[in-house]
Amino acid sequence: MNSRRNFVKKSALASTGLALAPSISFGITKGSNAAKLNIGLIGVGLRGTNHLNNLLLRDDINVVAICDVDDARIQLGLDIISKKGAAKPKVFGKNEYDYKNLLELDELDAVIIATPWLWHTRMAKDSMLAGKYTGLEVSAANTLEECWDLVNTHEQTGTHLMILENVNYRRDVLAVLNMVKQNVFGEMVHYRCGYQHDLRGVLFNDGKTAYGKGVEFGEKGISESKWRTQHSLLRNGDFYPTHGIGPIAPMADINRGNRFLTITSHATNAVGFKDYITKLGGEEHPNTKLKWKQGDVVTSTIETSNGETIIITNDCNLPRPYSLGFRVQGAKGLWEVDGNRIYVEGKSKPHRWDEANQWLEKYDHPLWKKYGTYAKGAGHGGMDFFVINAFVQSAKQNIAPPMDAYDAAAWSAITPLSELSIANNGEPQDFPDFTRGNWIKRKPYNWIKDSY
Repeated sequence: MNSRRNFVKKSALASTGLALAPSISFGITKGSNAAKLNIGLIGVGLRGTNHLNNLLLRDDINVVAICDVDDARIQLGLDIISKKGAAKPKVFGKNEYDYKNLLELDELDAVIIATPWLWHTRMAKDSMLAGKYTGLEVSAANTLEECWDLVNTHEQTGTHLMILENVNYRRDVLAVLNMVKQNVFGEMVHYRCGYQHDLRGVLFNDGKTAYGKGVEFGEKGISESKWRTQHSLLRNGDFYPTHGIGPIAPMADINRGNRFLTITSHATNAVGFKDYITKLGGEEHPNTKLKWKQGDVVTSTIETSNGETIIITNDCNLPRPYSLGFRVQGAKGLWEVDGNRIYVEGKSKPHRWDEANQWLEKYDHPLWKKYGTYAKGAGHGGMDFFVINAFVQSAKQNIAPPMDAYDAAAWSAITPLSELSIANNGEPQDFPDFTRGNWIKRKPYNWIKDSY
């Protein structure tokens, strides 16, 4: 562990100059003498290779290890690294638990986990126990026990965990966060968000037909259809809440002066998957006989300790255009992402929407103003650049990330609590206080100044 301690010491010294040389902190200046972060990737599927590509654009990191049980993905990862001219990493993946051997590498400083959901918490726990700064893909946990595991392990080890919610860095989201913090909308009252995305072509895919035309999953599926679809067959709840609630949480100062109190959830009947399978696979296909447990549209309402309400919608099993359904509303006005519109009392014409672009440009976040050019091509409209950068910069300094273990727990708790509420006819469920009362004194994270 000597290398780890030396790295942290060097990073702490180097970080004092970051504000004076932001190009170095972003890994933009070639030939920098700043300490490099040694990173390992557990999972190099579609999301993992996206992270890999973005990491390899930086000159302040070394990818020292990769792990995956799929030999084809390992080879793809090695090819990507080789084409970038980077050193060949150590390879792990001989079985499902070989990632533990990766975590034993003394030279390893940080880990990014992008694996199927059921592995997220156990891998994150093992990573923190090994003293590795941990980046965890969404959603972070499946059960309340797992949510507590993330918090307890962080507190036990003092090792940081960052939930890698990229939508928090979307350009319009950060501009609206800037508006909220500057009181443009007045005192906040209500939010809406969710994940509304036709995923049928992702959840059913055998790799033999054109993408989006398969009706197989599980052992016959490829990529996410191998594991993700099974959740919808056996569970009824909002399994993927963080793309919506993640950006709303800092606007509402969740875990930092405010917290989630209760949630009520309801689900529609499940007809989308059967209709899809019948249309593409025929009425005799065996998958048409399956009884899907997850309702096609799951709607949850959260009440916060400060009195706001947050409506979250999960809608992934029916035909529809993509939307995260954001609405941010206060005493003086509101923003709605659908329709790209804003209304601010005293500024907008009475009872008339403003097109949002002029407002979003006026309140464009400093991160995007300074580094938007570097974010081009990074994936998901550039926001993948910012989430990876925040992870790298936080890990290099060994400081708390902008989205920490308490956020990972609170946001992910929506999944098991929504399941409980639906199973009990919409009965309200109480959120655990993962901060153990410290939300009262924790100061809001400064996304304008400190979010890299």
